[in-house]
Amino acid sequence: MLPVLPIVGALKVKPIDGSTTKWRENAGRASAEFATNAEAAAESWSRNTQAASDNFRQAVSAVGIAERFRRGVAKAGAAKFARKVAAVGASRFSEGVSAAEQDYKLGAEPFYQVLAGLTLSARKPRGDPANYRRVEEVGKALNARRLALLGGGGS
Repeated sequence: MLPVLPIVGALKVKPIDGSTTKWRENAGRASAEFATNAEAAAESWSRNTQAASDNFRQAVSAVGIAERFRRGVAKAGAAKFARKVAAVGASRFSEGVSAAEQDYKLGAEPFYQVLAGLTLSARKPRGDPANYRRVEEVGKALNARRLALLGGGGS
């Protein structure tokens, strides 16, 4: 058994308010550095993230993960969610939409092509159950394209 050492004095800890202010000021000035470094790391991020697929699978299927997720959401709470939406959500939303325009087009275009190329069965009178086949035809065509884009993988 290890000997118990006497406590000579209390650990000195700086006040949280000063530390919080320092963090906010320093982090706020680091946005340009963050952007430069993050962009430069794109290749290694992609390579390392792909290599971590087994770790991801293990993490999301770990025992108790659903309960830990639920507790984390409960701990953060609706009030924090609402506060963050009010503080930054609105301003970042339109900026994010603008930044994602090309991604949206590239992601949606294959499905637009499928829809444009469909020839559906004849429409029946309103309320006819045969009209649901038209919906099924659209759904099957879009799902087939989705699976083809995923390389034949499942959902």
